[in-house]
Amino acid sequence: MQSTCLKRGDYAPVRPGDLRSPCPAINALANHGYLPRDGRNVRASELLNGMNQYGLGTVFAFFLTHPIFLEQKRKDAAVKCSWWNIMVHPFAYAFAAFGLRNPGQINSGGVACLNLNQLASHNVIEHDVSLTRLDAAQGDNNTPQPELIDNLLTSSSNGKTITLDDFVKLRRQRYEKQKADNPDLDFHGMRVQIACAEVAMILKVFGDGEEVSIDYVKAFFRDGRLPRDEGWSKRKWWTLGLVELNTLSSKIMGLLGPPGEGAVPIANAIH
Repeated sequence: MQSTCLKRGDYAPVRPGDLRSPCPAINALANHGYLPRDGRNVRASELLNGMNQYGLGTVFAFFLTHPIFLEQKRKDAAVKCSWWNIMVHPFAYAFAAFGLRNPGQINSGGVACLNLNQLASHNVIEHDVSLTRLDAAQGDNNTPQPELIDNLLTSSSNGKTITLDDFVKLRRQRYEKQKADNPDLDFHGMRVQIACAEVAMILKVFGDGEEVSIDYVKAFFRDGRLPRDEGWSKRKWWTLGLVELNTLSSKIMGLLGPPGEGAVPIANAIH
């Protein structure tokens, strides 16, 4: 009943029975009705169009969206590697590791779809040492944890914004905490790259690349909504692309990586 009274773009919090993902950006799109509000049978075209709300470039949004709609690889299945396979299905071959869709998973119209909770599949795009969620080995790796969100908000060194240095410091603290608490911790290589890119996106989408308003962070992570009421709006004159994001993400990786107490093992991330 609630969803029939809401227009696309209107915010409504999650209802009992709705499905959500570990990704706050995707969850916010569902909470605003840019994706199905119940989180079920989401199509790639809906997610791609929704990414426009963050001011992302078309190519960047495509690479964030379409790989997860590939069928997931069976862990016991042999990888068919041949020049013919690569030539005929280059995209599927290159991004097979990111597929989350169940074999044959389609909606009533025959279109490939996903439920948002499928994004919680461990070590596909979800990873350990989340800033706001538990590790998979600790149980629920999908639900935001109020205590971790509070830690994120109080990481601000000036009480008004969360800076790049604040994020780096918090990421190191989370890594040390999870090293102690999770004997099955798996945070290296591509997981570190994804984690750094997530921080870069927060700083670039909601801030100027150096800091982001704590009010924006609170609305986004605690309420699961776009911080429009707080004054935020997406970019008007240019979109966020892969090169711009990768530049900042690489900077974050460099700040995390130098040897020393609390350093994240990012050396493996380049392999």
